Amino acid sequence: MDEKKMVHGEHVHDEAERAPEMKDMEHAHESEHREHGTEHKMHEGHEMATHKEHTGHEEHEHIHEEHAGHEGHKHSHAEHHRMMMEDFKKRFIISAILTIPILFLSPLIQRFLGFTFTFRGDHYVLFALSAIVYFYGGWPFLNGMIEEFKKKLPGMMTLIALAITVAFSYSVAVTFGLPGKTFYWELATLIDIMLLGHYIEMRSVLGASRALEELIKLMPTEAHLVTPEGIKDVPVSELKKGDIVLVKPGEKIPSDGIIIEGETSVNEAMLTGESKPVYKKPGDTVIGGSINLEGAIKVRIEKTGKDTYLMQVVELVRQAQETRSRTQDLANRAAFYLTLIAITAGTITLGTWLYLGKPFVFALERMVTVMVITCPHALGLAVPLVVSVSTSISAKKGILIRNREAFERAKDVQVVVFDKTGTLTEGKFEVTDIIALDELGEEEILKYAAALESHSSHPIAQGIVEKAKELGLEVYEVSESKVLPGKGVKGVINGKEVLVVSPGFLKENGLWREDERVNKVLEQGKTVVFLVLDGKLVGALALADKIRPESREAVKKLHEMGIKAYMLTGDNAKVAKWVAEELGLDGFFAEVLPHQKSEKIKELQEQGYTVAMVGDGINDAPALIQADVGIAIGAGTDVAIESADIILVKNDPRDVITAIHLARATYKKMVQNLAWATGYNTFAIPLAAGVLYNYGVLLSPAVGALLMSLSTVIVAINAKFLKV
Repeated sequence: MDEKKMVHGEHVHDEAERAPEMKDMEHAHESEHREHGTEHKMHEGHEMATHKEHTGHEEHEHIHEEHAGHEGHKHSHAEHHRMMMEDFKKRFIISAILTIPILFLSPLIQRFLGFTFTFRGDHYVLFALSAIVYFYGGWPFLNGMIEEFKKKLPGMMTLIALAITVAFSYSVAVTFGLPGKTFYWELATLIDIMLLGHYIEMRSVLGASRALEELIKLMPTEAHLVTPEGIKDVPVSELKKGDIVLVKPGEKIPSDGIIIEGETSVNEAMLTGESKPVYKKPGDTVIGGSINLEGAIKVRIEKTGKDTYLMQVVELVRQAQETRSRTQDLANRAAFYLTLIAITAGTITLGTWLYLGKPFVFALERMVTVMVITCPHALGLAVPLVVSVSTSISAKKGILIRNREAFERAKDVQVVVFDKTGTLTEGKFEVTDIIALDELGEEEILKYAAALESHSSHPIAQGIVEKAKELGLEVYEVSESKVLPGKGVKGVINGKEVLVVSPGFLKENGLWREDERVNKVLEQGKTVVFLVLDGKLVGALALADKIRPESREAVKKLHEMGIKAYMLTGDNAKVAKWVAEELGLDGFFAEVLPHQKSEKIKELQEQGYTVAMVGDGINDAPALIQADVGIAIGAGTDVAIESADIILVKNDPRDVITAIHLARATYKKMVQNLAWATGYNTFAIPLAAGVLYNYGVLLSPAVGALLMSLSTVIVAINAKFLKV
């Protein structure tokens, strides 16, 4: 009889048979990957301004295919962004150089500095230089306004373009005969500051968006392919499934695979967040991009290209960064209305000062300043920057976000429901109690039982052997070992007949006797086997699914955060009760079939709770989908868990707390940025309009532009300070 089917006792439950096995789901939701969030760009607020900056979205799809030598990386979003940043820098430098003679030739600046410099036609030279600054330096804003009008979404670029166009047009009219004062120096400095502000802002965005770059850089470019002719160095892009590669100490593993020869320790910190080196032996999986620390190993390639763990992570990070946030929707609406307010306030400001009898040039300057200072640039960046930074942090910690909206909901979670087997427990049997029923000591009982079970692959047998190894016990030699179908196993040790059997066997053979300690572990739902020496009952061993040490800490921290912890399991009520009591859970649902799990989640939701479900992403799929936040734990290299919103790479329940903390910190930063981006306008607009004019406080358009740019930089810096 197959030893795996051997029944050690009447209380053997099918828990062991249900020990979780992570199935290969590498293609399970590739199509969903393509659809998820691709309709929105990360940099929504800025997109209206620089449409071409984001039209390279299709190129993202080639990051994986063109990975060889990182060629595809050249076409990535970050590279596109860098080109735009360099363009702003170049325009700023040229415009700033041209601004020097513009300032030198401006009558107001000359009066302020106490000198006079004029020559015939100097006002035409001033016009020509200003025209170059307006058309060349101001082109990104003018082009941005056109794009915004095409989309019927006037925004920050419309404001800037209107401000500089009004200033330039009026100044040109004055140059060619209209009575008044030119705005050339104000125009030039305004454009300079706007370009500088954009350059600084885009540097911040680029810094926050480097997660994809850094992830892609983890992959080596060459591999040592084992061929019949010997070792051959080939590009990683040429590797195929089934190829054997040699990885030397200190080298990066070229692609996901299985070790077939050699032992080593592997550094997976940059991929899974696991800080300690992980020991690997033949049969163990290794992840492409991780570092081989010690011995040379041979690896059989299992996954290549976009199917590898790292490239799936890259895809998830990209999607998470591009997915529109609910908070971003609010920011975009606010930016739209702020643009309308700015134009309205600017028009009212112009009309009011003209009504009060001020010169047109003064009223125009106030209007331009109002429109510039109200630019919702900071508002457009407030949320995308935080999203980008939080996504980078989560990826480094082994927390992969598939659904941005669900991640935002995680901050409101009131109840976390854990699956038991493989989540709170390890899914394998552990000896929890050794009960001496005669003069034989606990260690001797374990040594006899472990010796008899050492040749069995049954989960209960393995649990007993593992306990003996853990205690460093040297087990006895066994002879004449034989399986007793449905009852247990017997053999000869040190000349004695030894049996490890079920309670049923004892009762059938008149060996059963009542014992309070045995009854207690049986009531807890534990599996109990008995040791019989030469026909005499000498001891009992109780086993249960091993509770993860991390689970206790996770439950404790959830309680400290004011969050309730429940357990959902298909196991029997006695076992569930024992685990719940051991961990101090707030409640549990036992003997629940997979299709009923979602109903239990619904029951909690109907009580008004925001619920997160934590499971292995396979049997728990209905519950993960029903929950407000579905979290797949222990995904390992199979990051494509279809039903989960958040994927925890490591099999550590404590990462649930990290994910919730990150969601709360992310939301807090978003609120801070939105408050600053909108709040500063409440005092900036009246100041720009000239409400303190009678007190000698008057902002020029250039100072207004400086304040607007400063607010953008503050928002960017605040986002970078996001930490967990």
